[in-house]
Amino acid sequence: MLITFGFLTPMTAGIILVVALVIFGPGKLPELGKAMGKGIKEFKSATDGEEKKEEVKVEKIEKE
Repeated sequence: MLITFGFLTPMTAGIILVVALVIFGPGKLPELGKAMGKGIKEFKSATDGEEKKEEVKVEKIEKE
């Protein structure tokens, strides 16, 4: 039984990887992956920061 995550089946993932290799070449893919990972990490930290700010505001309101 194949495990699928939404539309991303193993066949689809393979096709995407081949197209990426053709477009960007094998030398550029690690750089792109690293940049994407860094962007996702920054996005997560920014959203976590906003959630913490909201929690602090709620705590201040509750104390009053």
